[in-house]
Amino acid sequence: MVRAALGTGRIDRGPRRLATYWPAISVVLASALSLLPIVTQTGWFPDFGLVMLLTWRMLRSDVWPSWWAGPLGFANDLLTASPIGLSIALWTGCMLLLDLSDRRTMWRDYWLEWALAALLLLGSAAFRWWIDGLAGSHLPFTHSLPSLAFSILAFPFAARLAGAIDRWRLGR
Repeated sequence: MVRAALGTGRIDRGPRRLATYWPAISVVLASALSLLPIVTQTGWFPDFGLVMLLTWRMLRSDVWPSWWAGPLGFANDLLTASPIGLSIALWTGCMLLLDLSDRRTMWRDYWLEWALAALLLLGSAAFRWWIDGLAGSHLPFTHSLPSLAFSILAFPFAARLAGAIDRWRLGR
């Protein structure tokens, strides 16, 4: 007899309700971390929403259509008080670059995904710095490095969290 039929309670257990929306909900909740009352003189606080978006997209590309970057970027712009459209453009560009890398590579291991996320986070930080310069802020790019380093180092933790949420939402 199959061991699963002996009463573990896991037979006919499918995905949770709203299983397709939990990745998006987790990205919005990660973006909402910027609402925490943390006051600093330097901008070390990373864009957790983008880190979680990249993590989910690399973990489960099948549940992420590219157009989801628009509404999720808009929610991030509203929650982080960024100029409206900045995260929309950045996140859509990241999703399109990830789609392109999926077409070019047959497989990716964990280290390659971490390096790809680091490159996308670096590009995002550079684009934000350039837009801030156009808006009149004349800070050197080195002021963005603590946030960038924290974002890159937070990627493995976000991957672990997204994996746990994915197992939970699929009922495994």
